[in-house]
Amino acid sequence: MNQIDWKQKLVSRKFWAAVVGFVTALLLGFGLTENETGQIASIIMAGATMIAYIVGEGLVDASRTKDGGTGNA
Repeated sequence: MNQIDWKQKLVSRKFWAAVVGFVTALLLGFGLTENETGQIASIIMAGATMIAYIVGEGLVDASRTKDGGTGNA
């Protein structure tokens, strides 16, 4: 069985768009207003932006470490 590469998933815009779409549909299904749903979707995307940045920077730093610190991956 193939392992999921969560580092790549967490920096993927498609992944976060899918998460927001899923959560939005659930929230509307449970009767939240469009305003409340929009606010929650905004919070998720703000968090996703920070997660993607942190993971992305970690990957760059790891690449630099493997490369001996020259910055050429």
